[in-house]
Amino acid sequence: MRKKFIAGNWKMNMTASSAIDLVKALNEQIIAGGVAGSVDVAVCPPFVYLPAVIATLKGSPIAVGAQNCYLEASGAYTGEISPAMLKDIGCQFVILGHSERRHIMGETDEVINTKIKLALETGLNPIFCIGELLEEREANQTETVLERQIRQGLAGLTAEQMQKITVAYEPVWAIGTGKTATPGQAQEAHKFSRSILADLFGASVAANIRIQYGGSVKADNAAELLTQPDVDGALVGGASLKVGDFTAIILAGKPAGGGCGCGCSCGM
Repeated sequence: MRKKFIAGNWKMNMTASSAIDLVKALNEQIIAGGVAGSVDVAVCPPFVYLPAVIATLKGSPIAVGAQNCYLEASGAYTGEISPAMLKDIGCQFVILGHSERRHIMGETDEVINTKIKLALETGLNPIFCIGELLEEREANQTETVLERQIRQGLAGLTAEQMQKITVAYEPVWAIGTGKTATPGQAQEAHKFSRSILADLFGASVAANIRIQYGGSVKADNAAELLTQPDVDGALVGGASLKVGDFTAIILAGKPAGGGCGCGCSCGM
């Protein structure tokens, strides 16, 4: 059984003080809710707030990730941040291939692939985003788009490296729009994506890869989405900026029968 993984992508929001206040309150809620150990949780603040958030969460069950990194290890790249820099300050995850990077910043599958490889070499765990535009879904091209993004974005990786990667399916038409894929639509896309991962890396590897859903995830729709067999968590945008909403989404990922969610009998 794959343990649910809920990550918050804060995008270009927050101030230093509000970021610290949020993660302090979130940590308290997670401990009070008894989900530490049963659901993996991460927050991904803007670059400038990463050190403060990491310091605040020291010893917490909440991991910290970045929203992006550059595709070179070092050099004359004014304004860019390397994976090694993120690792150096204590980041564990990095979001790569987000639709806003693809469609606003113009990142290609090849660029994303290069970033993933460098992040892995540096010791970061990539959250690899895939997803189709509204016009692509309406043209019945969802599976074509997802297959291309997976095959090209993960080209050259090994089965061992895939153990460090989380895939996040985010239909672009559902991001920040208030529209959400139905549980059935999400499951269909996740199941198809897992089939491509199985073709690339083998069925046993694909069975262990967590695939998050992202796209207007809210407290009132998270539970139904997270009950789908191939939906292994959520990459949450706006709702991750509100302690109550984000906590509710995290609680929705808690295994119904208790336990740690990893399939063992540890009783956590």
